[in-house]
Amino acid sequence: MITIEPGAIADRAAGVLLAGATGDALGVPYEYGSRPLPPPGEPPRMLGGGLGNIAPGQWSDDTEMACAIALAAADGADLRTEDGLDAVADGFLRWYAQDPPDVGTQTRAVLDGARPGPGSAARLRRRAADLHARTGRTAGNGSLMRTAPVALAHLGDTPAIVAVATAISALTHHDPVAGEACALWCLAIDHAVHTGEVDVRVGLPHVGDHWADLLDRADEPERFAGANGWVVAALQGAWAAVRRADGVADGLERAVRGGGDTDTVAAIAGGLLGAAFGAAAVPGHPEPLHGWPDLTGADLVRLAVAILPA
Repeated sequence: MITIEPGAIADRAAGVLLAGATGDALGVPYEYGSRPLPPPGEPPRMLGGGLGNIAPGQWSDDTEMACAIALAAADGADLRTEDGLDAVADGFLRWYAQDPPDVGTQTRAVLDGARPGPGSAARLRRRAADLHARTGRTAGNGSLMRTAPVALAHLGDTPAIVAVATAISALTHHDPVAGEACALWCLAIDHAVHTGEVDVRVGLPHVGDHWADLLDRADEPERFAGANGWVVAALQGAWAAVRRADGVADGLERAVRGGGDTDTVAAIAGGLLGAAFGAAAVPGHPEPLHGWPDLTGADLVRLAVAILPA
């Protein structure tokens, strides 16, 4: 593990990916009731299983797709450009071609049969738009769960964060509400990395007016368990977990105990918790944290630091 001074911006940036992946792996065993939640006083554990027969300590599609974004940025892709979006789209398609154990229904519908290479981002956008035209339902939580690396790649650049978060969301999730959720969460991560403060409302000037009321109603994660496959309820559940947390472990446990799509809500919450408290505050676990593409928690720390602006 790279040693980073606790409280420094680099430590908080590293915390974004590390805490997000930790929340993901903690939530996997309990996703949609795959396993009963532990009784009060007993913390969630990285037991594996879930909906995809995932190994203990292994993260799922939430972090896998986040890694595709982060790796594109680390390779020098400018995510503000169409070439950069092609690099992200190609990363998604390489990941999907390896038959991951857990893929969201909406994401699968867009990626299945798509081809990588020049123009891949435009092809995915068209497929996502066609899906929306057919179903009217493309506001799942699958773009929000992976969005955290956008904040790191464009740290301190609000217009770029908003534009890139929205554009990467649209590769698979055509509904603008999904893009707004991604922009809102990434701006909160950016603010937390710089200040150590948790305040998701800093992004409100950049999204629709309805978000202020939605955030006000995010009281307890459990309230959103029945609908947190929807991006709005997933964000509300994650915010409800983060806003009352006294640290990373507490916030992740609150997110997992909220129920429903536990790995995704905990991964979303983890991105913001790690941004506020830092990698040094992310609790260790007996199960080694790992996942696609053959990375460990220590690798995520390196990757997060690597994609920070120079």
